[in-house]
Amino acid sequence: MNSKPTSRRGFLKGGGSALGQLTVLRLIGPPGAFGQSAPEVIPWLDQPPANPIPAAIGNLLRWESLDSRIISANNFFSVNHYGIPANLDETRWRVDIAGMVDRPRSLTIADLKARDRREVEFTLECSGNSAFPFFRGGIGNGRWGGTPLAPILLSAGLADGASEVVFWGADSGEVTIRDNSGITGPGQTGRVEPDTTGGQDLTITEQFARSMSLAEALHQDNLICYELNGGPLPAANGYPVRLIAPGWYGVANVKWLNRIEVLDHRFVGKFMARDYVTIREERRDSQAVWTFTTVGPVRLKSAPAKVTRQGGRYSVMGAAWHAQIAGVEVQIDDGAWRPAVLDTPAAGRSRGYSWRFWSFDWGMPASGEHTIRSRATDIDGNLQPAATDPVIANRRTYWENNAYITRRIAIP
Repeated sequence: MNSKPTSRRGFLKGGGSALGQLTVLRLIGPPGAFGQSAPEVIPWLDQPPANPIPAAIGNLLRWESLDSRIISANNFFSVNHYGIPANLDETRWRVDIAGMVDRPRSLTIADLKARDRREVEFTLECSGNSAFPFFRGGIGNGRWGGTPLAPILLSAGLADGASEVVFWGADSGEVTIRDNSGITGPGQTGRVEPDTTGGQDLTITEQFARSMSLAEALHQDNLICYELNGGPLPAANGYPVRLIAPGWYGVANVKWLNRIEVLDHRFVGKFMARDYVTIREERRDSQAVWTFTTVGPVRLKSAPAKVTRQGGRYSVMGAAWHAQIAGVEVQIDDGAWRPAVLDTPAAGRSRGYSWRFWSFDWGMPASGEHTIRSRATDIDGNLQPAATDPVIANRRTYWENNAYITRRIAIP
């Protein structure tokens, strides 16, 4: 029987005893469970199929193998749109600061490494993660090291009217833009004239680029990043330098960064206006209205990672991310939502950029097939949505799917 969902405030206020229980049980929670020796991992029944595009997507996380908060650099997932650029030579690399700045400059990797170094632990997730059966592991957590972006922008001298910052990657590829609707370019009079030949598609070579507002770009935690987990970035993850913007989906964290351009207007390239756009259908006065939003800041999410058996008892373990997590609940077979035990955040992880592990003592469940799902709540009372929530159900594109993740398992 389906239970009545817990409200946002109800979970935080009415769940006082549950949250109190977390304090008592924390010592036996995920820090030990994820790293302990000998527990048997029960495989999920709904194993993802093979990755059909390994040249574009690599090192997808296998949830049942998750045993550490930090994913090693060699195993960190990656996504590319135009392939990994050639000639990734750190000694010749430049990051240009250009556009509406008083003092344009071209920074070498040595210049960047000579500046103040900062490190942020950040769970990086592709905005298309969990959109397809094979694509459940487009996520990883790492320690990203580099130099803060804001001082570099400010030292370049931002011109009056500057409002947008574009981050350009070195990767590029051919893009075909739809038929120009039977028109040609402006004539000598400046008018757009009909094309009596029928028009044709426009094919261009487009460099990968994403933008954010100037205020967003100046956030203190954004890095021009050259390290992952204390070593150089892997080539697939942006070597020699990339943007790391904690709190944003992966697409905004531009890899192979070679130019930062300040503008006085919105940037509308392929990955801002034509792709990575979430389209939703809304009803207004009984009429369908379509809304379009660029994929940007992350959304609260959680997932069951694995089920283990030890000493005849079963535990469910998982992770929650993209917010300062207040609690996680677990639902077995559409039953009541019950609180899980959260780990204790390590020092420096208080801003909610890094995932938190959780565990749930399942006890001795009945033999047979079961379903398991989780939902997270953040410190502001926001609740991870169900698939039926309008924010999820009204989407007509697959980006930003942060609905409950349901896994299937068989207990012998």
